Amino acid sequence: MGKFGVKERNLEGQMVVDFAKRMDMGVVNTYFQKREEHRVTYKSGGRRTQVDYILCRRGNLKEISDCKVVVGESVARQHRMVVCRMTLMVCKKKRSKIEKKTKWWKLKKEECCEEFRQKLRQALGGQVLLPDDWETTAEVIRETGEKVLGVSSGRRKEDKETWWWNEEVQDSIQRKRLAKKKWDMDRTEENRQEYKELQRRVKREVSKAKQNAYDKLYTRLDTREGEKDLYRLARQRDRDGKDVQQVRVIKDRDGRVLTSEESVQRRWKEYFEELMNEENEREKRVEGVNSVEQKVDKIRKDEVRKALKRMKSRKAVGPDDIPVEVWKCLGEAAVEFLTSLFNRVLESEKMPEEWRRSVLVPIFKNKGDVQSCSNYRGIKLMSHTMKLWERVVEARLRKIVEICEQQYGFMPRKSTTDAIFALRILMEKYRDGQRELHCVFVDLEKAYDRVPREELWYCMRKSGVAEKYVRVVQDMYERSRTVVRCAVGQTEELNVEVGLHQGLALSPFLFAMVMGQLSEE
Repeated sequence: MGKFGVKERNLEGQMVVDFAKRMDMGVVNTYFQKREEHRVTYKSGGRRTQVDYILCRRGNLKEISDCKVVVGESVARQHRMVVCRMTLMVCKKKRSKIEKKTKWWKLKKEECCEEFRQKLRQALGGQVLLPDDWETTAEVIRETGEKVLGVSSGRRKEDKETWWWNEEVQDSIQRKRLAKKKWDMDRTEENRQEYKELQRRVKREVSKAKQNAYDKLYTRLDTREGEKDLYRLARQRDRDGKDVQQVRVIKDRDGRVLTSEESVQRRWKEYFEELMNEENEREKRVEGVNSVEQKVDKIRKDEVRKALKRMKSRKAVGPDDIPVEVWKCLGEAAVEFLTSLFNRVLESEKMPEEWRRSVLVPIFKNKGDVQSCSNYRGIKLMSHTMKLWERVVEARLRKIVEICEQQYGFMPRKSTTDAIFALRILMEKYRDGQRELHCVFVDLEKAYDRVPREELWYCMRKSGVAEKYVRVVQDMYERSRTVVRCAVGQTEELNVEVGLHQGLALSPFLFAMVMGQLSEE
């Protein structure tokens, strides 16, 4: 206890001193000589006393250089803020490694979209149509996007609790603070009334600013563009309820915790390399199936338009860094280019090498050990242009392949909720009739990751798919490479030889087709 306290000590004050003695702590407020105004922490009417304290270990007192009360508006009713200045040795916080990205989201503004189209046309020498080859077009688009739209800082965006704050609220609060300071210096009735009036005005303006901000938010959430904001708010609430928001350590196959960045990256690569290149034990098919050799029609512009319309905006881009917003912004010129590009891919059965690369992001399943790799689901971020190509192929395959009626997942005008409803009705009927109903629930572990590709080609041919489309889909999976993006950086590239791509439009349809064929057999 220092010698610069306020007045005499009462029972509660003695309890604080006794606690500090037992815990070998010091009452920081009492170690610095200050004017009484900078020591009083509680004011009510004519009462002025010191009831709020900062305590620390006695061994750390040398690290504190100042402690005082901030004269001004109360933090809590009738209480003042106590602050101290101290010097601490802290570990340097490692920043999350976030790559700088082109601000493609600005294309939702018409003025940015128009400027992007003009600059792109200038970069192409005044041409209206895009170049035929993918490499040239992609490079020009990326360079133009960086110049026109800018590049992000690479820092993680913080979700502020005062997101509704505006300049009017800021000005009112500043005037209220000045009025409080004026009243503390000259406690006249006029100054008191001025301060109270500004208090009421600030409350009204804060309430109004919040209401206006929430009204705009709710209006936006009702739109398709606001769907992403809804998920962002949900993720923010989920993060706020977690003690640890980012896992930088992971366990190896023997359960030992890995802490260094290099070992964590090696473990992620090792896990996904095994997962994506390992097949379950099965009997190899002896019998073959006849292939369907027939001519396929060229890709039409209306097919590309439909696929483009089905693509959602504001989705994470793949390694090529060209989002679907670019093609939507370019309009008919993009449709012309994509139709020509897709027809060349269909004819040659070879897609651009850039489309074969992907970034795999581990997403925690919210169950099990957070440090175990097996409790994460790998989602691939691939080229949006490849996703467009997949949607065009998928639309054609759905017209050819007949999926069994019992398949409810990933089917148009069907939902798994329909199957659940039918099962509940069936259970009620059997229960009313006092009859036994036997149900079997089968959960396929790592279902997408374990689909044998030879089985996929077999099921496509057996479903009557033209050999041309079989070779096109085979090309999508040939020489697939990916890197794992984790909290400590990216791993080296690894090959993917087994399973379907997670996160692509064609994968659910192919999985349903394989399951349908196996169910029939």
